[in-house]
Amino acid sequence: MPKKTNLPRLQDALMLTDKGYKDLKKAIAACTLTNFAMMLPTIVMLQVIMELIKPFTGGEISWNKLWLLFGSGIVAALLVFLCSKNDYKKTYIVSYLESENARTSLAEHIRKLPMSVFNSKDISELTTNLMGDVATTEHVLSHIYPQLFSNAITVTVICIMIAFFDWRIALAIFVSVPVAFLIIVGSRGLQRKLGKKHAAAKLSASEQVQEYIEGLKVIKACNMDGERFKTLENALRTMRNLAIKFEFGTGVFITGAQVVLQAGVGITVFVGITLLVGRQIELIPVLMCLLIVTRIYGPIQTELTLLPELLYHQIAIKRMRGLMNIAPMDGSETPVGQFDIEFDNVSFRYNAGGEETLKDVSVSIPSGGITALVGPSGSGKSTMSRLIARFWDVDKGSIAIGGVNVKTLDPEHLMGYMSFVFQDVVLFNDTIYNNIRIGNMDASYEQVIAAAKAARCDEFASKLPDGYDTLLGENGSTLSGGERQRLSIARALLKDAPIVLLDEATASLDPESEAYIQQAISALIEKKTVIVIAHRLRTIVDADKIIVMDEGSVAEQGTHQELMNKKGLYNKLYTIQQESLGWSI
Repeated sequence: MPKKTNLPRLQDALMLTDKGYKDLKKAIAACTLTNFAMMLPTIVMLQVIMELIKPFTGGEISWNKLWLLFGSGIVAALLVFLCSKNDYKKTYIVSYLESENARTSLAEHIRKLPMSVFNSKDISELTTNLMGDVATTEHVLSHIYPQLFSNAITVTVICIMIAFFDWRIALAIFVSVPVAFLIIVGSRGLQRKLGKKHAAAKLSASEQVQEYIEGLKVIKACNMDGERFKTLENALRTMRNLAIKFEFGTGVFITGAQVVLQAGVGITVFVGITLLVGRQIELIPVLMCLLIVTRIYGPIQTELTLLPELLYHQIAIKRMRGLMNIAPMDGSETPVGQFDIEFDNVSFRYNAGGEETLKDVSVSIPSGGITALVGPSGSGKSTMSRLIARFWDVDKGSIAIGGVNVKTLDPEHLMGYMSFVFQDVVLFNDTIYNNIRIGNMDASYEQVIAAAKAARCDEFASKLPDGYDTLLGENGSTLSGGERQRLSIARALLKDAPIVLLDEATASLDPESEAYIQQAISALIEKKTVIVIAHRLRTIVDADKIIVMDEGSVAEQGTHQELMNKKGLYNKLYTIQQESLGWSI
């Protein structure tokens, strides 16, 4: 996607790269050349007709000329083929490459956006930007713009050439073309309005489909099949109805424009016959003009049917431009030498105008030690870890690592210093080996296997049919929760970053898996700055520092024994958990 603002108007309107804009101009030239090449067979055919009717006008057929015209026809057909092939390469193939660049640019931009963007945008909307909107642009670049401009050039040139012969015939051919286009352009307000409603309905239906599929297990479990399907059905029915309105609304004007355009044939016939009867023109030129008018009106009619897509395309462009105009998180690649973390009066809320999740938090997380974040659900523990990683930027205050404000660091540079093990593990539909290697794409095979063994992945991977080359399915659907968690730890081990964030890494595991993973985590956190978020307080009693959060503020901090002696919130939570260990049903 272009970053400049001083771009040619068409390039800026289509959000084309410099290369894409140059390729579009080449495509227009190629289509124009094809249009002129396709006139050659018509000219040859006219010459053949003129030769064949000579006996009826007192002349004699020249067979040598006919053979020459036959050869010319073959050459003309070859030229049409070559021009059409070049046309295809310059339009379709180039438009596919440009759409690839557009999707890559959008994906790169999305990757750099703050997480707050994803709170306000549904996944289906971003999917529509990446797939549907870019596909619309691809179709416009391959099927509409090159042909539209080339046909305009062709018609203009042909009319100018005919005007040298007889301006009245040229005017008859050309007069209906601008009127037909004015009908389409004049209806753009209504078409844009219908197009916006249709686009919004498609997006809403896409969201409902995604929600329905993702929640299918819950829907079945709660016996809500009919109720939830009704919501989906209503969204699809709304989309259908608006699609019909959109097609009907545009179809009326397209049909009207086509009728006006076809009237040009009748006008040309009328003018030609009038001039012929008045002996102001001969029969052969009249026939030639009729052949030309039928030849040039065909492509124009096709373009008229596609013109509404230009208006729909502007809706897609507006959505893509809105996404591209969201400022990405940026910063410098300042080296970080120390890995102590300092929160200085940090306040943060996820949504503007919403309740603050963190309120004037000021704490220190020492380098090379284990710091646990504990507290009731919703107290701000996970938010603190995400702010350290700069998934969001703080509203007030600052977070510094080794004295460097994370807000000044490039997010990708900052990520190089951190490893994550979340409770909700994300795996890709790829092999076990490749899912681990994501932690460090430069790692050798031996390093990947060593990390897998350290994280206890070898025990289940070796039992699978293809070992580490086994495909996991979507989000690791073929593995258990404990196995997926071990893969996540193997990634973190392989990355070997100086800061490790563990967010409920063992919360959903059985005792046996938890024991294995605790061993793997012990290897992972050695000599590193570790932030652990835990609800099972017995797992963090040996932490160097425990920070107790409550309703977005720091309630207490200290070691396990210090906090137990204070008889505060930590003591209460720990005591309740210890008592609950003896519960039974």
